[in-house]
Amino acid sequence: MTVEEVGDDHTQDGTVDLRGDPVRRSIRGRWKACSFLVVYEAFERMAYFGISSNLVIYMTTKLHQGTVKSSNNVTNWVGTVYLTPILGAYIADAHLGRYRTFVIFSTIYFLGMMVLTLSVSIPGIKPPECSTANAEDCEKTSVLQLAVFFGALYTLAIGTGGTKPNISTIGADQFDETDPKEKVQKMSFFNWWMFSIFFGILFANTVLVYVQDNVGWGWGYGIPTLGLAVSILVFLFGTPYYRHKLPAGSAFMKMTRVIVASFRKANAPMARDLTQFHELPSMEYERKGTFPIQSTKSLRFLDRASLKTGTTDQWNLCTITEVEETKQMLNMLPVMCATFVPSVMLAQVNTLFVKQGTTLNARIAENFSIPPASLAAFVTVSFLVSIVLYDRRFVKLIRKFTGNPRGITLLQRMGIGIIIHILLMIVACFTERYRLKVAADHGLIHQKGVKLPLTIFVLLPQFVLMGIADAFLEVAKLEFFYDQAPDSMKSLGTSYSLTSFGIGNFLSSFLLSTVSNITKKRGRGWILNNLNESRLDYYYLFFALLNFINFLFFLVVVKFYVHRAQVTHSLDVKEVEAKVMGVEENE
Repeated sequence: MTVEEVGDDHTQDGTVDLRGDPVRRSIRGRWKACSFLVVYEAFERMAYFGISSNLVIYMTTKLHQGTVKSSNNVTNWVGTVYLTPILGAYIADAHLGRYRTFVIFSTIYFLGMMVLTLSVSIPGIKPPECSTANAEDCEKTSVLQLAVFFGALYTLAIGTGGTKPNISTIGADQFDETDPKEKVQKMSFFNWWMFSIFFGILFANTVLVYVQDNVGWGWGYGIPTLGLAVSILVFLFGTPYYRHKLPAGSAFMKMTRVIVASFRKANAPMARDLTQFHELPSMEYERKGTFPIQSTKSLRFLDRASLKTGTTDQWNLCTITEVEETKQMLNMLPVMCATFVPSVMLAQVNTLFVKQGTTLNARIAENFSIPPASLAAFVTVSFLVSIVLYDRRFVKLIRKFTGNPRGITLLQRMGIGIIIHILLMIVACFTERYRLKVAADHGLIHQKGVKLPLTIFVLLPQFVLMGIADAFLEVAKLEFFYDQAPDSMKSLGTSYSLTSFGIGNFLSSFLLSTVSNITKKRGRGWILNNLNESRLDYYYLFFALLNFINFLFFLVVVKFYVHRAQVTHSLDVKEVEAKVMGVEENE
């Protein structure tokens, strides 16, 4: 077979092997590489959610912490987990590359998991047992025990910071979008990628949570640790088949340079002639496989960063394209701020919602009770069902009226998700009010550790509604930040979604502590260690009001939001020109 028949087997998107040499399609990448990544993700998600889903129960029953303290410790840790990817993405983009960053941080991740498992297994390190229902009567957990446990948790969080932002991008790098076949395969990959994530989450929320509640925490944490070890080994076995992209510099540093340069030239007279602004020749962009962006009227004060004033170092002079990329990333910040409150609601799933479940009858058979944390599985199931119905039914129906290929815009989809969050918290409020009524009717308000004669499935509507809300808001949020980010800042755009959830968890801790302290000073506290004496219904009603105010803020943000200018690729222009010329010749 001749070279002409085979064609050029090398990728055209700049991917290389670990030595920096060009790679061949037939040897590296595609599903040959991605099969390892899909298996990795299933085991890793099982490991992470095997810890996070039931963490509030461990802190309550083993560390003997109260409702507010245990909930805040969970949300502070989860918030850290979702903010550390900013550091991991920076290290990968600016210094080590995705693969090396991933391997180093995976080691840290596994170290944290191992120490965490030891902290719940080894006598002397694990907390003392306590059989009384009143946590105040239990032997206090020592400083050493707390230091080992939380040290392991936050070591784990640092580890996820280098794995979470890089693994999905490594997967995307295995497909060359300049090749039509590989572009189609890439879409198929992300379908399997999402399936592996949800498989891992479901296994964690059902099997692992049951093991933790009924077999023991040593086994309950040991299995996820083993799962993480398997996931890392699977990833490493795939090393000979991976394609890699060289570090291209940090998008965050590029934005910082634009802002610094614009402030340094704040007093410089503004020019109107475009020739007075710095831009690279179009050939330079074509060589890099990117495209220049024309100047826009938004955030005009940043234009000074590209104004020619004689100084040419990168902290004083940026290109018009760099300025416009920075503008778009800054334009998205108000939208991200509007997603903080919904992220607070999502943080309740593994904290207060689970705590509610501990007060209810969880028995579904004579010898089997559902662990309260397993109710989170219904969030996943309702999310999956909602996604299928949305894509297969809703989009096709609405598209006929709107003409939008997506059915509705991404911002409209986010708005619907926020409205569902309002409804969700109203439902949670009335459910909690009914739970308190049952406690009062049976004289159990002041009883600790006693199950109410009310099925745990009374909480099901708020878990199901959370899954539906996620199908609208969380999916649209992820797609919006990716879609609206400039081509060279897609990773940073994706990190906006993670940052939103991280800040939402910290905001949840702040609100819980603040409301708890204020209401205690003014009488009956809303959030106490005994939920039957609490007024969680008021707290959920406060959340509904907060969501409504946030929805009004979201409407204002949407009204003034400037969408990203669409860049026409030169390849598309050539295709159109070829078609036009073909028509003219036929005529």
